[in-house]
Formats: sequence, C-alpha cells, structure tokens
Amino acid sequence: MQTSILAADKDPMGAAIADYFETGKAGTLRVFSSQFDEDEIPVRELFRTYGRMPALEQKALQLAAGNILDVGAGSGCHSLALQQMDKTVTAIDISLRSVEVMQKRGVRSAQAVNLFDPSLTGRFDTVLMLMNGSGIIGRLDNMPLFFRRMRELLADNGCVLMDSSDLSYLLEDENGEVLIDLAADYYGQVDFCMQYRDVRGDSFDWLYVDFDTLSLYAERNGFRAELVAEGKHYDYLARLTPVKPE
Repeated sequence: MQTSILAADKDPMGAAIADYFETGKAGTLRVFSSQFDEDEIPVRELFRTYGRMPALEQKALQLAAGNILDVGAGSGCHSLALQQMDKTVTAIDISLRSVEVMQKRGVRSAQAVNLFDPSLTGRFDTVLMLMNGSGIIGRLDNMPLFFRRMRELLADNGCVLMDSSDLSYLLEDENGEVLIDLAADYYGQVDFCMQYRDVRGDSFDWLYVDFDTLSLYAERNGFRAELVAEGKHYDYLARLTPVKPE
C-alpha cells in the first residue's frame, strides 16, 4: 500500500477543488478507466452541504461519535457538517491542495497524510470513510492490511463507518441474471486515472465491494460487519467493529 501524499503535478482533484474554492467554478474533472468509458466528477458536488448529501452520508454523519477521523476528506464537506453538529473531527487527505482548502473553509483539524502512513497516530472512536470509502483499500488483497490499520487507529469500542457499492448489476444479462466469471479478478476492483486541465494523475486501484464480500473479509480479520442502511442504487452503509477476544 502507498503511504505517500500526492505531488502537486499529480493531483488533479486537488487542483479542481482549489479552482472551485477560489473562483466559484471549475473545469471538467475527467475520470478514465480501462474498464469503463470516460466519465467526469461534478466539482461543485465536492462542496455539497449536509442538506444536499445522499441519505447514506447523512446517516453516517449522524452516527459518527466521539473522536472522529474523516478519511479522504476532499474539500472538507463532511468535516464541516460534523463541526456544525458540535462533533470533534480530524480530516485527512493525500492531497495537500485539498487540505489547504479545508483549512481555509474552516476545518479546524486537517492534515495532509495517508491513512496507511505510520506517522498518523491516535485513537479514534469513529473512522469515517465516505464517497465509496472502501475505494481507498484498492484491492481485496489489501483487506488484511486495512483491518490491521483499523485496529491501530480505533479506540476501545470504536467503529468504522464505510459506504460502498455492489457493481454486480453491471454483469446482468438481458434476463436480469448476474453472470460472474469466477476465474477473473473480483468485479469490484477498478483502475482509475483523473485529469483536470493540464494536471493528470497516475493510475490507481479503487475497490467497490459488495456487503457479503466485505462481511467475509471482516470476519477473517477479526471484525464484524453490520449493514446499517441501503441506498437506491446498489450502495450501502456498513459499520465495522473489532471483535474482542474471549
């Protein structure tokens, strides 16, 4: 797993976030993948307020408690909403430009640091991973490392609140049956690359994981997965808690 932060010339999302913050508008944040057609991320949505957030995100913010770690915080929209709820939150992101914007927007504690960097220490009651938070794990092979890291960061009785999506619907045939090639890589493992104006990032792995698979890996690594809520388009919110040894 990478433990570094992004260089400015490899940080298209940070460039887009900084542009929008400074000017109130932004160009196209383009998204490329070897598995899908080109797409784009509406930059203004990265600045959404609590009232404009999907119900799953609102539910996660309501449940987040104690000392909260907001992972991949972007423009800081979730951290700002938590602060408005009088909750204590530390926001982290691998984009230095995004962190600078967060600080200017009023996020009281924001750090440019990778979740897997050993220099990130502390004990958190809630680790918040939203906007397909499972993506940061990258690949199923990284699940053991991810759960070990969560044990290092979680306080006693702490939990991870994570959202993700089940991409199996993309494999449905004309009869609605899901056809999964068991010999192929897991269908939720995706590669992405982003570009904003002349700033193009490196390709990276991103993981969409169905709840049953997440539950299986959680159990194998000493955690329990609970399905908290389901969205309208194959997305869901899960709570992950360490299982205490008997």
